[in-house]
Formats: sequence, C-alpha cells, structure tokens
Amino acid sequence: MLHKVKKEVRILGIDDAPFNKEYDKKVLVIATVFRGGNYLDGLLSCYAQVDGDDATVNLISLIKKTKHLEQLQCIMVNGIALGGFNVIDINQLSKKTKLPVIVVIRRIPNLDKIKKALKKIKAVYKMKLLEKAGKIYPVKIKNKYVYIQVAGINFDLAAQIVKLTAVHSLIPEPIRIAHLIASGIILGESRGRA
Repeated sequence: MLHKVKKEVRILGIDDAPFNKEYDKKVLVIATVFRGGNYLDGLLSCYAQVDGDDATVNLISLIKKTKHLEQLQCIMVNGIALGGFNVIDINQLSKKTKLPVIVVIRRIPNLDKIKKALKKIKAVYKMKLLEKAGKIYPVKIKNKYVYIQVAGINFDLAAQIVKLTAVHSLIPEPIRIAHLIASGIILGESRGRA
C-alpha cells in the first residue's frame, strides 16, 4: 500500500489505441512504466476486445507477468474502459495486482448517454461496474480540472500523484505517453489528446 508520494513514484500508465468500431474486434493497449512524470523506464502491451469483457483480466495478466512488477507503486488508466465499453473493474484490478489504481478522466461522463450506448450493445450490466468504481473527484491542475476515480488509495495521495505527473499537460505523463505511442503505432503518427 502506498503511504507517501515520492518524486519518482513508479507508475504504470495505460491507454488504448485508436480503433474502428465497425470492423476492429480487438484494440491495442499500451502501458508505460514511468518514474514520476519524467522518466520512461519500460513499455508493455496487450489487446482487449472492442466492447468486450476482458479488459480487467488482460490487465491483471499483463501486470503480473512484467519484470517491472516489484517496482510498480501505482496503476493509472486513461478512463475506465478500453476499446469502447470494455469496462475495467478497478477494485478487482487493485486487489489482484496489490497496487492502487487511479482512473483519470478529462471530463465528467454523461451517464445517461453511457446507459443508452450500453443498452444499444446489450451490455447494461456494465453500468454496475461503472457505479462500483465509486465517486468521481475533481483535481485542480494549472487552474483547470481533471477528474479521478480511485481504488486501493485515498483521494489525497491519488491527487498528489496526478499533480506530480501532469508535467506537460493536464493529463499525467504515464498516460499521455501511452496515448502517443498507441496512436503512433496504429495510425503511423501520433494524434489526438489523451
């Protein structure tokens, strides 16, 4: 359990690559191993089904197999789902890896819109996972806000980690770099914002 935030806290930053909902069945997932917000120490990857149910188990497997596991002190995810609506059970992810999890969200999600989308793909049961993830907290960075959800860590420590690692934008470097790598691999050039 993380009790104090050090400048070079070891973080695994996770983001998925761009994908086409019409024909892609899987999405590439990139995870960066960072020391604080300054040093990239490693890179991991796996796949998740588009709108599937395997994000949590695939991330647990990826993390448990990495040579970086003993150094990791925190998992940071860009949003609570991969590949559309492949929702991550952040409490299970934290419990099985014995690492705290911080979900970083750029904007507060529109739950009504999400419910409609889940109904459309016949996956309303995923709302329970979204609700189970708990409260969404605002974190002020450079006079703007990002939002976080946490598992296995208290809000104050999580907010410190987010602020420490948001070096070049509102989005923490472990996630921002995972996003750049993932989009660069799939599109041939990095695009968009994490």
